[in-house]
Amino acid sequence: MKKILSLALALMMVLSMGAFASAEELSYEEGTVLRMATGYNNAKTGLFFSADVAGSGITLADGETYYTGDLKPTWVEVENLLGIEFEDKYQGNSATKEFQYWQDRLGEVDMISGNASTLSAYGETGQLVNLAEYLDVMPNFKAYLEASPIVRLSITGNTETGAIYFSPYFDGVNDIERMPLMRVDWVVKLLDGEGEFAAEASNMTAAPVYQPYMPTAGSVTVDVVNAEGTAVEQVTKNYDAAGNIVAKMNEKGAMSGVEAVNMLRAYIDTAYNGYYGTQRSNLFIGQNAAWDADELVALLRCVVANPQTLNGTDNVEGLFSREDDNNQRRVDMFRFAGTLFGVRGMESRQDYLYVDTDGSLKDARQEVATYEALARMNTLVQEGLISQAFVDMSKESSSTYLENDLGFMHYDYNQTQTVLNETKLQADQGEKYMAVMVPVARWFDGTDENGVYMRFTESWRSVKTDGWAITVAGAAADENKLNAALKLIDFAFSEEGQILMSYGPDAFIKMADDGSYETFMFNGKEMPVIADETFAELWEKASGNYTNYARQYLGSTLSFAKSQAFEYQCTHAVGKEGAGYISTAIGLGTIKHPELAITENGWYTSVPTVLPNTDTENDILNGLSELSSSGKFSSAKGGENLFIDLIVKGFGVEAGFGSPEEAAETIINAWRGYEYLEQKTYAWERLQEYFAALAK
Repeated sequence: MKKILSLALALMMVLSMGAFASAEELSYEEGTVLRMATGYNNAKTGLFFSADVAGSGITLADGETYYTGDLKPTWVEVENLLGIEFEDKYQGNSATKEFQYWQDRLGEVDMISGNASTLSAYGETGQLVNLAEYLDVMPNFKAYLEASPIVRLSITGNTETGAIYFSPYFDGVNDIERMPLMRVDWVVKLLDGEGEFAAEASNMTAAPVYQPYMPTAGSVTVDVVNAEGTAVEQVTKNYDAAGNIVAKMNEKGAMSGVEAVNMLRAYIDTAYNGYYGTQRSNLFIGQNAAWDADELVALLRCVVANPQTLNGTDNVEGLFSREDDNNQRRVDMFRFAGTLFGVRGMESRQDYLYVDTDGSLKDARQEVATYEALARMNTLVQEGLISQAFVDMSKESSSTYLENDLGFMHYDYNQTQTVLNETKLQADQGEKYMAVMVPVARWFDGTDENGVYMRFTESWRSVKTDGWAITVAGAAADENKLNAALKLIDFAFSEEGQILMSYGPDAFIKMADDGSYETFMFNGKEMPVIADETFAELWEKASGNYTNYARQYLGSTLSFAKSQAFEYQCTHAVGKEGAGYISTAIGLGTIKHPELAITENGWYTSVPTVLPNTDTENDILNGLSELSSSGKFSSAKGGENLFIDLIVKGFGVEAGFGSPEEAAETIINAWRGYEYLEQKTYAWERLQEYFAALAK
């Protein structure tokens, strides 16, 4: 197998060949100290070991023992390679709160974490260094931006000057992020086999509240990947022959779980003309899956009404979020609603914005369709198809659902959740929690005035909303500090730096006898294989959770450009199976997604992570308190989110809005959403003009 040079050797060669040309321009004294108010989101995920990770001393796979307050291995290597020393100033906060802590005394730190919008705003006041002024002496960072123009578009803080006030962070790039996950063994139990489903006991389904989303007559034809994963074929949902499954169930009313399963089985056989045969579960879990919101609701009714078959108890929960008592995780429920019901802006890279077909900006919070989707989710609450803990946070936490066989499905990250097949489920008894295909929904992408029934995901990796900046009062006041900070950013975007910031030092990577990396093919590129000791340690110390291990123990993936290659190697076999189906579908074009470019059809353009609003515009935006991240639409752990409240409460006196139309009108007018969108549009239009000029 072809090998690539080890990090240390490669870096020596790069330096000798002048790849870090500009050494004179970015020269600094050996041992220059950078005061780092940087980390990921808590004390465990900083550059230095916290007491609750290192304790009285911890020995890692590199054979070294680390103590509380010691630099983590990745940053020890950076010190060795670049001749920079790091001083810990990190308070252990999220990026937003970390910046808030230091914002009035930026002269005390040299590099700082922050939210992209805030960093750009403070940069415009002259308090953060404009990285664009130094691109000629940052060859790696410059080359990265030139190769990825949409990245530059996403981090430009001023369209007149082209200013960039923070180094971007990518938790993977140009790939799907969140996916639907199901207990697929339960789907098989309910739907597969010859003859009718039978069970000694089942519960009754609830009185129906949810109404059909898909057609009730006619037919819908959609593209799917064939069962072998080799080509695209078409399947037809024949409503004339089978009816709409929700409409049929609703007409029947409450029924036994057994009767509900047999009704769904008969529907699948007829609607798809026997396409799935006796493996009806493949409608939901196969490579050739074609499920939609109505079919999912029918399945949820079957799941919730058949706990005796599925877990041997009298209760099972349908949809849930990873932590139903944590707003940061609860928001995944409305993100999933957008995917189910064809609503844009619910998983935006910035606030709730999306680009419409004409290239204009839209805000999901101001669209009636958004609230109609939330109303549909509330009908699932009324039927008991969304977990009790989501509705009432005093109930047993959903964090124990999988290990206790209580939860069926949620929407989340594949690697971190499918690792639970190893730690929480009993694989030897057939238990299996896996990513499944994105649903079919009606999307209005402008190609048909009546919408297009297709798969689309807005959960697409791009520049994240946090980054690291260099302070003017701190670092820029000392040429040594400024140059060292610039060198750090530039190194992080070199090939060597990207490996270090993803994998940690060479000691954690599998090496050949000749000192080179062992590699494997990942997304068409050879990437290093992690050492056996690293893999074992990841399971021992982080229960197989790659991101926790990397951030807490190695100190990697805290910022800059993270490759998914390490994470992929740590993905459970079940996780690879489901993600593989989705990857194949994306590759063959049956799952569409936003593009990291300015597309001809604006609807497919990914919204930049930050828009370059002026000080005056930001003052207006900051005055819109209900629409702020700390107002009525927070995604923070202890925050409040109106979308979540509407899923739980629906529309009425308790919710404060009588209808979806009233909710949209309130946000537009009473909460001044029209002003919000106006200010964002000003910046978006300037950014498009700047990008057009940059591309010439």
